[in-house]
Amino acid sequence: MTSTILPADGLAIFVKAECETCAMVAPLIADLVRSGPDIAVITQDDPAFPPGVDAVHDDTLEHSFDADIEIVPTIIRFENGVETGRAFGWHREEWQDLAGQTDLGADLPESRPGCGSRTHDVGAYETLAARFGDTGIAAREITLGEWDDEIEACFDRGWSDGLPIVPPTDARVLRMLSGTSRKPDEVIGDVPPNLLPITVEKVAINAVMAGCRPEYMPVVLTALEAALDPYATMHGVLCTTCFSSPILIVNGPIARKIGMNAGMNCLGQGNRANATIGRALQLIIRNFGGGVPGEMDRAVLGGPGKYTFCFAEKEDDPTWTPLNVARGHAPGTNTVTLFQGDGIQGFVDQRSRTPDALVQSLSRSLMAVGNWKLCEFTNAMLVLSPEHYATFRDAGWDRARITGALHNALRRPGADVIQGAHGIGEGVDPKRADEMVDKFWPEGLLIVQAGGQAGLFSAICAGWTGGRFRDDSKTVTKEIVL
Repeated sequence: MTSTILPADGLAIFVKAECETCAMVAPLIADLVRSGPDIAVITQDDPAFPPGVDAVHDDTLEHSFDADIEIVPTIIRFENGVETGRAFGWHREEWQDLAGQTDLGADLPESRPGCGSRTHDVGAYETLAARFGDTGIAAREITLGEWDDEIEACFDRGWSDGLPIVPPTDARVLRMLSGTSRKPDEVIGDVPPNLLPITVEKVAINAVMAGCRPEYMPVVLTALEAALDPYATMHGVLCTTCFSSPILIVNGPIARKIGMNAGMNCLGQGNRANATIGRALQLIIRNFGGGVPGEMDRAVLGGPGKYTFCFAEKEDDPTWTPLNVARGHAPGTNTVTLFQGDGIQGFVDQRSRTPDALVQSLSRSLMAVGNWKLCEFTNAMLVLSPEHYATFRDAGWDRARITGALHNALRRPGADVIQGAHGIGEGVDPKRADEMVDKFWPEGLLIVQAGGQAGLFSAICAGWTGGRFRDDSKTVTKEIVL
């Protein structure tokens, strides 16, 4: 401890007026001060407390932080400038030992619990650490002028995706780091396209800028790990001229715990977790990977998913096999799945009342992915709404049967989809004219259940055109480490 108000030999007592136990021992503290000069009383909230003590130190919480006070009252004994004993709350025998007075507090209860120190109020500890402690943050600090606007400064330095970002102050970064048990200097991997190594601390900085809460950090870190998996082919997704961006699907109890939206408007705005987790990954891609539009990012048109595209799967129906379970993870596992995809193609069918009819209807829309004559070229994600799924569920169809039926319905004669057929230049190799051609690879159709109960609407997201390289580009699912 470096505080200059604490005695080299004597007692330091930390209190606050709002604490009932502190109020109970206030007269005793006043008696102690009168009995000896080497007693420092530090109050956290009211310079007039405790009454009867003339030399109360009005703490700015610097001294309480420096002394690592967690509970008030706390009494500490110092000898030769070194702490030799400490007690928190009121415990008569402990206070007597520290004060060296065997009759101290004889008229008080034997013990009484204290209250939380103001240094541990919500948000306080990290702010105090940034102000008075050694933050341990390795990132270079940017010093702004007295009249500089923090948000404008972030825009000026190119850190933004076009929307305002939260300035990453030391306190905010420390608070974000508290959301994970992983060490700040742990390297997660090399972020494309620049392939620079990124640490947990750097992830936290971008998560702050995106507007995340600390409890989102395990999901953000896992999303990044999924993006850095070679099968995610993130370099290609970032530099492509196409529309694509990472689409994140979160499964498991953590989605509910952090308040993610799997229901109404889950692919839209309004949910902080959905919006900021996806945005954090995109800011990392921009700020650390160098995926800046017009530079490394060569998208002809792009899409809104380049801001953020993240949602949770709806898992409250026991008849539905969640996406991560279908991909080999144990039920109840927390995961992030990264699909390289485009924006939303709406699907509307309010009249098909049988599974077969709905399959035929869905397949016609799925054929349009990329181009209706392109086959085994891009993958696709079908976001199946609860009401559409109910048509299948009520007839006893599960995920596997739905997937198989869609693949069968999407299989077409090669002569119908070869290049030049129907006067359309696009299509598959003419050598396949005599084959039956699948629209997607067997693993290329991803089905997720999500959305509200408000209507018979589902959504289709086309996959990145790099999906045609089946052995190199794949959907990636990673388990979240809490």
